Amino acid sequence: MDMLQHLGDGFAIALTWENLALALLGAFMGTIIGALPGLGPSNGVAILIPLAFSLGLGATPALILLTSVYYGAMYGGRISSILLNIPGDEPAMMTCLDGYPMARAGRAGEALAISGIASFVGSFFATWGLILLAPQLVKIALLFGPAEYFALFALAFATLGGVSATNQAKSAFAAGLGLALAMVGVDTQTGVPRFTFGEVHLYDGIDFLVAIVGLFALSEVFVFLETRHGEAAEQKIEIGRLMPTAQTLKDCTPTMARSTVLGFLAGVLPGAGASLGSFIAYALEKKLVDKKGTFGKGDPRGVAAPEAGNNAAAGGALVPMLALGVPGSGTTAVLLAVLLSLNITPGPLLFQNNPDVVWGLIAALFIANVMLLALNIPMVGLFTRILMIPPRVLMPIVAMVSFIGVYGISGSTFDLLVMIGFGVLGWVLRKFDVPLVPIILGTLLGNAMESNLRRAIQIEDGDWGALIHSPLSITLWAIAIIGFVLPIVFGKVLKRNISQAHDQIED
Repeated sequence: MDMLQHLGDGFAIALTWENLALALLGAFMGTIIGALPGLGPSNGVAILIPLAFSLGLGATPALILLTSVYYGAMYGGRISSILLNIPGDEPAMMTCLDGYPMARAGRAGEALAISGIASFVGSFFATWGLILLAPQLVKIALLFGPAEYFALFALAFATLGGVSATNQAKSAFAAGLGLALAMVGVDTQTGVPRFTFGEVHLYDGIDFLVAIVGLFALSEVFVFLETRHGEAAEQKIEIGRLMPTAQTLKDCTPTMARSTVLGFLAGVLPGAGASLGSFIAYALEKKLVDKKGTFGKGDPRGVAAPEAGNNAAAGGALVPMLALGVPGSGTTAVLLAVLLSLNITPGPLLFQNNPDVVWGLIAALFIANVMLLALNIPMVGLFTRILMIPPRVLMPIVAMVSFIGVYGISGSTFDLLVMIGFGVLGWVLRKFDVPLVPIILGTLLGNAMESNLRRAIQIEDGDWGALIHSPLSITLWAIAIIGFVLPIVFGKVLKRNISQAHDQIED
């Protein structure tokens, strides 16, 4: 009963003209960003962070805008996958397998409608999962002391490579780099400047919003300047009939239900994310229902499964971020940075200290889902025209928004130089296939991880065994070790399967 009352309070917050307009704007812009190949949800949210802050939005409106962008980008990723056989982002890759054959058979509109409905189902029920599961995690998290929190952060770093990763060394290097960046500034316990090199601007540490915009948005611009490829689609895109038949929807309903559950569970696991949710949903459905070998040849269920899976994973990834302060995906790591910059600390006390923010956000997710469903089916023609925008026009806009936004937030030219530095760093790391998310997470959680380590050791008078004294901390360390080793053991098999799917897309 309390849950429904809190949700009602959340709708009272979300159902204002300002918040409704921000949700609509975020859903629309997110869909556009998702439809453009190469950008994806993480980059989309990072690009629009400066806009949210330059508008002077409060905590709840800013989060409503950015999470609507997040959900919208997950929706939009399917458009280029189905129409052009070009995934808007990695989770949308599995949608190409049956979506593009449907488009070539003159059923593009039907495939887009099915994917939109499946995305709605996955996101809608994942939001209910967030409501039900997050408060239960909060009760467990209230048992955490400094040692348990340190083990939890270690678990987050250990699983950053994701289940589909094979090179954990690169993930570990990126996490170490992020932790090193977090140490820049004045030590809060001793008051001694660390790694500032005499630069006064660094005494307060590195602004992680500047780092995020540089690493994600500006590095994308540098990658384009290097490659100078990727012109807009020139072929004529035929949409055809928009709505699927009642029988098709009936056949897809069990698929959407199973894929939603799998996707949500994949999203809750730190490091798994939407890519895994999409892959396992498609793989399971192919084994369960593909009796005639129609998957990969334009089966609507092959579109519904990955779309429900990756959108449910997007909602599931919000659970550990809000309840524990540990992001479940790259995009939620960016949203975590937004919360921290608004002086809101995610974790067990978030539901007590900032209930208006949490429940207003959850209510806005429901509203954004309805808006996205309403936008994505009748406005398919408009979103397909977005695919005609050439990157040589798009990338200067991304750079302009990044520079104006960051300067509008801080008013400091030094931050612009830091952003450029992170943009170059992100470009170099991408060339070596080093993941960027561990750097962001290290920068965000480094100080909290260090302070909890110090506190745990001080409580036990310098005994390092304090880190494994409680059953809870031992459990967290065990999960962390398993999460680090598992990708090394099984990652190659999963990567090979995903690579085969990618080759199938190219063929």
